[in-house]
Amino acid sequence: MYKSIFITLISFVFTTSIYANEEDIIKSDITEVTVYAKGAQIKRKASYSIKSGVTKVIIDGVSPNIDPNSLQVIASGNSVIIIDSKYSLFYPKPEVIKLEGLPLKVRLDISKLEDSLKQINYEIQQIQDNINVYTATKNILSNNGSMKGQGKVNDSIQLLKQAIDFYMSKMLELNQNLTIQKKKHADKSEARNEMNARLSKLKNFQNDAKLHPKPKGPSHRITVTLSSTAAATGKMIVSYLVSEAGWTPLYDMRADVTSGNINMNYKAQVYQNSGEDWENIKLNISTNNPFQNKTLPTMHPWYITYNNYQLQKKELDYKRKNLEISRNNNVNYGNVPRPVTEAIEDAVYTNNSGVAYNAKTTADFTTVVDHMISAEFQIDLPYDIKSNNEQHMVLIKNMNIPAQYRYYTIPKLDQQAYLIAELTNLSDLQLVPAQANIFFDGSYIGETYLNPSQLDDTVNFSLGKDPNIIVRRTLMKDECKERIVGSNKEQTKAYNIEIRNLKSAPVEIIVLDQIPITTNPEIEIIVLDKDRAMHTEKSGNLEWKLKIKPKEKENINFRYRVKHNKDMQIFL
Repeated sequence: MYKSIFITLISFVFTTSIYANEEDIIKSDITEVTVYAKGAQIKRKASYSIKSGVTKVIIDGVSPNIDPNSLQVIASGNSVIIIDSKYSLFYPKPEVIKLEGLPLKVRLDISKLEDSLKQINYEIQQIQDNINVYTATKNILSNNGSMKGQGKVNDSIQLLKQAIDFYMSKMLELNQNLTIQKKKHADKSEARNEMNARLSKLKNFQNDAKLHPKPKGPSHRITVTLSSTAAATGKMIVSYLVSEAGWTPLYDMRADVTSGNINMNYKAQVYQNSGEDWENIKLNISTNNPFQNKTLPTMHPWYITYNNYQLQKKELDYKRKNLEISRNNNVNYGNVPRPVTEAIEDAVYTNNSGVAYNAKTTADFTTVVDHMISAEFQIDLPYDIKSNNEQHMVLIKNMNIPAQYRYYTIPKLDQQAYLIAELTNLSDLQLVPAQANIFFDGSYIGETYLNPSQLDDTVNFSLGKDPNIIVRRTLMKDECKERIVGSNKEQTKAYNIEIRNLKSAPVEIIVLDQIPITTNPEIEIIVLDKDRAMHTEKSGNLEWKLKIKPKEKENINFRYRVKHNKDMQIFL
């Protein structure tokens, strides 16, 4: 029995000695960063060398904004097993200043000063003792009854005279000694203060000379526990997700009517404040957001029951009435941009210098990788991005997109013709919703919001007003009528729209107007004349597609009739 216990203990000690954890801090470098819409994935590479047994390999100085759940480690080495990996916070012990690290002369001066301070402290204490004795003697002399006129002294002039002479001579002697001792005390105290200041300066010599490292704060580190049956060396790749980083998209849209294309610069404004600088890294831009919820929602049973009908009927009637008013007052023009009031002058950009501006950009070094639910742009250029939250502009893609240029006008709202560029099939370009700067003929004309995720296949950009296309909308009063038919009133409205092309080339223009609609069964709306227009009954929109030759004009007429209760008022 004792033999088996002894063998067990020997085995335990032997096993513990073999697998005793060793720690090794290794150097690592950030080699690749994938920046997401929010957050970034950091990839570090390092080399390691371990002995047989269990070793903790430590990568120090990583970002304080790590998501510990995202930590991944891979390593080379046939006999190496990755047991564990974790992120932790390490608090180093403060270093004690040792005199052994000071120069010899400084150490000798410190030793001499400390001896001198001991001696001067004794001298100051001795002077203070003298002061205390002289002060006590003065108090005894002053408080003596003979000096206060008490006792037999008052009965004899001779005794009084002797007492006064003694008091004067003794008090003068005591005061002179006190003055001498106080001066010595002040001089010695001043000398001691100077020696203390000198000693403090000598002891801080290392800090003043920057020979002593500054106190370190907590260190953020990744610890990888490796196990090996033999000594091994290899490579290690550690990746993790950090917050306080990301990118925002931005587009530059340059319209060129001559080529029929729109040149798009797809740019990323990259920022990071992760706590570690990215130096000479390979940069990837991803449209993914790892912090976004990825869980499919669960649909639970939907229970219904009776409500207090009479209580809610008034609210429903009120909401329905407001909805009808809203429908009558709002018009939907699809993707056509709402008219703007300020005029934008046409600008012409020419390059007659003969210089070929063909310098490459980062877009020439970008590879697009399509993932199942995101796109990644891999830029084959080294980047340096400091951890200071500053934005760095990265051009990730440049492309020419076919565009259809048309003129639009909505004379009911604005009697101007707008040049519109129509883009289709943007969903194939791996774009994300973002702000877009618009340039036309080399001039900046404004900005818009590009949303490729919208359901409509066509995206429109307004390039401004064209003063060479004149639009007029006129109410034809001669054809507008009102009459009473029984209990109803009939109102007839007629409009003329004239479009004149002052340009030297033919133009295609889409004219939009509308017929009123209603949800009230007591109101009847009849279209009398729509003059070749495409009529959408659900919205009431009228649309004409016209092609007008140079210096010519086109006229459009449309009429409608509204029939309603004569006692009710309708605004047309």
